[in-house]
Amino acid sequence: MSGRLVVLAGPTAVGKGTVAAYIREHYPEVWLSVSATTRPPRPGEIDGVHYRFLSDEEFARTAREDGFLEHAIVHGRASYGTPKAPVEEAMAEGKLPLLEIDLQGARQVKQNAPDAFFVFLEPPSWDELVRRLVGRGTETEEERERRLQTAKVELAAKSEFDHVIVNDDVRRAAEELVSLMRTPEN
Repeated sequence: MSGRLVVLAGPTAVGKGTVAAYIREHYPEVWLSVSATTRPPRPGEIDGVHYRFLSDEEFARTAREDGFLEHAIVHGRASYGTPKAPVEEAMAEGKLPLLEIDLQGARQVKQNAPDAFFVFLEPPSWDELVRRLVGRGTETEEERERRLQTAKVELAAKSEFDHVIVNDDVRRAAEELVSLMRTPEN
């Protein structure tokens, strides 16, 4: 699958960012796209590493200029998007490109890049997903409820994906994903 765009999506708090961070640290051959967002940084997040934190105005301008591969308002609050140019450059250079995005974004990418490989990251159980979201401690009660409602819808969409990985162990899930990325296309 070398050089083929791989999209990792799944519900809120499933561990997409944690799996991506593990891959960033242990698999330098994988090129990770850095999404843009209008939400404020969480503790420990670094601009340009975890996300590109943009103002509402900067985000809107980039969208108007067709600068995103996908973009959406997520959880009814913040805008998120994948800057297009860096993804195109990584693919042209034959790197192993990985997008870590939400379900809405994955659906847009599927329309714009139907030959990409789509991987759904799911939690081992609903209770574990709730535990992870609450354990993060980064959202208000209202925001957690909104995210859990969104997660129910997102979990129902896993059949839209080419492959499903259960995130019961970050290392194992990351290794499975990278193994898929390294496998030549058939």
